[in-house]
Amino acid sequence: MTVLSVVTAIHPGALPYLGAAYQSLTSQVLPDGWTWEWCIQEDGVDVGARAALPDPTDPRIHIGSSRKGGPAVARTMALARSTGSLIKVLDADDELTAGALARDISALEAHPRIGWTTSRVLDLMPDGSLQEFEGDPAPGLIPREAVLTHWREHHRPQVHPATLCVRRDLVMLLGGWMALPASEDTGLLTALSVISEGYFTREPGLRYRKHPGQSTAHPDHGQGAEWAARMSIIEARADALAALINHS
Repeated sequence: MTVLSVVTAIHPGALPYLGAAYQSLTSQVLPDGWTWEWCIQEDGVDVGARAALPDPTDPRIHIGSSRKGGPAVARTMALARSTGSLIKVLDADDELTAGALARDISALEAHPRIGWTTSRVLDLMPDGSLQEFEGDPAPGLIPREAVLTHWREHHRPQVHPATLCVRRDLVMLLGGWMALPASEDTGLLTALSVISEGYFTREPGLRYRKHPGQSTAHPDHGQGAEWAARMSIIEARADALAALINHS
């Protein structure tokens, strides 16, 4: 069997949503010859992920813990324990839509030259309603550096990094997620777009939960000195990669 590794960082504030994430994962139907593993990494000791799961004995679930370091550190530690040829991001408070993993696998198998996939997102509001995300690109192949170009113009990703599925060798090449307090997934996606073409699936692949405890609700997330530093280093790394590749 070929393994797809689902990587999830978990902190105490997201524990109430972990069961819904698990249900969305167990409902996935994968192509023949594929299976998934779920690498959950607790960001800190005694977070309590196992107790928050409906079936903690599921042999496909692998829970680890490490010193508190934020989502970038936790995801990269989970990556170290993963075995899959594909790495799929799933935040602990989000939910996969039906068929999301199969669509990722199909796109990567159909287009051997691409390194990653993303998909459309539906915002899951506190009242349970779903709202569409505006500004998606056309479905299909995303040229190399297109995400970086969009980033330079808008300082927001062209596609949603919370839907990322990526070939293992590429995420290893880039060292996992950027060591940032936030936007670490955007930093990885932007760098990936420089070294490889990608793919965007029009069908929604994720229900992105909106709630007061999420990291994007922090007052420093979209403004101030920290925001400026994050934007600067994300672009600088992508520019350095582009210069290296284009002049080699």
